[in-house]
Order: sequence, then structure tokens, then C-alpha cells
Amino acid sequence: MPSMAGSALAVSMEAGLARFSHLARIVPGSRRLGGDAEIRGIACDSRRVTSGDLFVAIPGYDRDGRAYIKDAIARGAAAVVSEAPIPQIGVPRLEVPDAREALALLARALHGQPDEVLTMVGITGTNGKTTTALLLAAACDAAGLSAGVVGTLGAGSGGVFTPGLHTTPEAPDLYTALDNILHAGHKAAILEVSSHALALKRVHGMKFDVAVFTNLTRDHLDFHKNMNQYFAAKARLFLGLPPHAAMAVNLDDPFGTRLISPSRTRVVTYGRATRADVLPLELTTTIDGLRLKLRTPKGDVVVESALLGRTNVANIMAAIAAACALDLNLEDAAAGIHEVKLIPGRAERIDEGQEFLVLVDYAHTDDALIQILGSARELAAGRLLVVFGCGGDRDTSKRALMGAAAARLADMAFLTSDNPRSEDPLAILAQVETGFRGQNPAVAPVIEPDRTAAIRAAVAEARPGDVLVIAGKGHETRQILADRNIPFDDREVARQALRDRLGKGA
Repeated sequence: MPSMAGSALAVSMEAGLARFSHLARIVPGSRRLGGDAEIRGIACDSRRVTSGDLFVAIPGYDRDGRAYIKDAIARGAAAVVSEAPIPQIGVPRLEVPDAREALALLARALHGQPDEVLTMVGITGTNGKTTTALLLAAACDAAGLSAGVVGTLGAGSGGVFTPGLHTTPEAPDLYTALDNILHAGHKAAILEVSSHALALKRVHGMKFDVAVFTNLTRDHLDFHKNMNQYFAAKARLFLGLPPHAAMAVNLDDPFGTRLISPSRTRVVTYGRATRADVLPLELTTTIDGLRLKLRTPKGDVVVESALLGRTNVANIMAAIAAACALDLNLEDAAAGIHEVKLIPGRAERIDEGQEFLVLVDYAHTDDALIQILGSARELAAGRLLVVFGCGGDRDTSKRALMGAAAARLADMAFLTSDNPRSEDPLAILAQVETGFRGQNPAVAPVIEPDRTAAIRAAVAEARPGDVLVIAGKGHETRQILADRNIPFDDREVARQALRDRLGKGA
């Protein structure tokens, strides 16, 4: 558990202020030039700079933050941090070896190191991070370790979240969120830690007490280039753990075993492998939810959940494994998990009284689509229908794979747009359609680029006993097009389509 002792910097700060000269000592290998200043905040986006802020110029992929130094100063920046030498600019400056590392360290210091006070849990993996985070938060709350969450849904607690731009925010926003969690009276913070965040060092220097690994499947290869680089980014969370920390790792995933092999950290494994520490002894899955009896290092525990499908079995085990790592009372943890009735946009049931099941899910990779369709098949008395697409300006290698998964596992597929961004929606769908070739000839995809029309067509097609999965966007409430963003929520579109079919009106 974290130490309650603050750093010298945290103690010296008054009313949110710090001296630039004091902050400069936080960053190894830095060189301070041009005097001192009083610092009130920190920003890496010049548009968000306010008077007294420290501006950190980040080298970007498309734009260099140094190009915005003058704009930051015009907006009131009191000092500037940069990797490369910068000319005399009229305010103090700090030259650093790595601007991203400096941003994380300085944001942490300016916020008084809340990670030293909170019990910190980081969850990483391709799929399951959000569900595991919310289940674990509920388990912590029930066991007396009240927790806030930062992740894909935003930052907050108790089901109320302030949306953010990233799963794991940039360091200034991340530490603001942790500060808010601490001042709201919580004792723990549960973070979804994305591979982008790890590669871009947003959590550099953060002290985690428990790190959780869910799985690693194909995704984000437009950014990481290959699976080894993707895994290396995820592994950073575990390689940087302090000596007192623990790991909760999915033993069914081969990348999970690679994390364990070199580890000297306390490990709690979970999975169906018989050598796993958290292992299902009994499992019942129905249209009403799940019931698991789990073997754990702290004894057997029964967990009942309203969440649907086998996809959530691993998420529940991950939460229980993390609860063991945190030494929570497992009966209390199980009771907390039982209180979670839904995870927004994750196998979320849309019910208007129809005689078939409609599930909205965030699945946007081939593995996630396989998992949700496999779970849905077990719940279907009739056919399995799916509506999905692939995002534009993202990893193109998964498009045909997702098409192949739908062709193998569904009885009817509707291909549609999913945040096409700058790409031609029909070109994306043509790539997805190639995955259907050589698969089940009885499953010929219906191509409808208008997502509303595709969802309405699928709802109209569904019969009693069928299961309809609407995949890809989950909780999202915007559709990103080439020239604009528009309000769009799969859940609301499906709900209205169901109401129209049933004659309920608006």
C-alpha cells in the first residue's frame, strides 16, 4: 500500500503554487535557464494555457510543440520546458532529455503526488479493461476501499463520469483526475492504462500498487507496427512496479505468461488453466446473467452477476484476482460485483419488451467480435445477427479478420460505418467484405453504410428467440465523419427502432 508521506515538493507547495526552480530539480538531466517564476499549473497544449502555467513543448508526430511556444507565452505561460535548446524567449526555460517524461514528472509534482496517497491499480490489455475496472471499483467500495475510476468512460465514481479525450489522459489531466478522486474522499484509484499511454509515457513515474493484465490481441498496429512492439508497450506497466506491488495476470493468454516469467513481483494469476490461482470451479451462464464458483488463494467464493455472456467470466476473474492482490475481503468483493447491473456499451441489453435479445457492445477488434458473438450464440434460441463496421484512419489489418469472424459465427451480418473519419466508408466496407470470402456461403453480408439504416434493418429482420449484436461503438455518443462529428448513440438508435417496430412511438 502507498506511503502517506508526501515529498518535499508537495509539502512546500501552497495554494497550488510552486517555484520553477524547485520543479526543475524534479527532472533528471535538466538544465534551467533564464531565472525563476511562480508556477500555477501545467499544460502541453498551448490552447489550454492560462496565466502562470508551465508549458511543456512535446515533439509530436505531425507537429512540434516548440512551434507553439510563442502562443503559449502570449496566453500567460510563466515558463517553458523543451527537449531541444530554445532561443531567449522572455520567460524561464528548462531543457530536458525527454519532454514526455518531464511532463509526467512535473504534473505529478504539481499535484502533490496523489499516487503516493491513493492505492493505485493499473489495468491494461486489449479487451476487458473498462469492465474489469468498474467491477473492481464496485468490489473495492463494498470492501471498504472506496475507489474512483479513470478510463474509457471518463473519470469519476459511482457510475458518474466526466468524459475525456483518451482512455488514459495526458499527464496534466490524469493527475487532475487523481487529485479529484483523492479530494472526493476516495482511498483508491483504478486506471485503465492504454498502450498509447504507456508508449507516450503518460504514467511515467506513477507508483502503482497493483497492475492487472487482461489479454493481448490484434489492435492499434497502425501505432505499434507489430505485436511485439504492442506487447512491449503493455509490459512497461509491469516492469516499472515498485517492490511492494503485486500483479494480477491472465494465465490463459500467452503474453500473460511472458509477463510472469521475469517477474520478481507478487503475482496472482487467473484463468481456466488448472494452475491458475483464481480458477472457475463451477459456471452457469443464462440470459439473466452469470454464476461462478471460483477457487482463489483466499478460499472459494461464489460470484453472481447480471452481466451477460462468457466474455465477462474473464473480467470477473480479473477483478477477483486484483481483489486478492489488494487483500480485500472476497465475500464483500463478490457482493460489490453483484451490484453492477450493466457496463455501458459492453454487452449492454436494450430492452423495449421485444421477443429477441439486443446487445450493444464496444467490440472493435476481431478477437473482441469473436468473444461477443460466441457469448451471444450461447444465449440465442434462434439466429444470431450482427451489425458492425471498422473505424477509418486506424489499423486496416483487422478489417478482413473481423469480416471473417462475422461470417463464421453469425447467421446474418449487416456491414455499416463506424467512425469512418477521413476514409471513404464504402472503401472500408469493401475491405471488411473480403473477409467473408471463403467462409460460410450462406452468410452474405448486407452492406448499408448509413449506420442508422443498418441498425433499423437488423431490428426489422430479427425474430423471436434471435440475438442481435450491434458492435463497435458501444458507449460512444458521436459518429466521426470526414467533415464533421454528429451525435450518434447505438443504444438510442436501437431503442427507437425497437419502439417503432412495437408501435410505441417516440
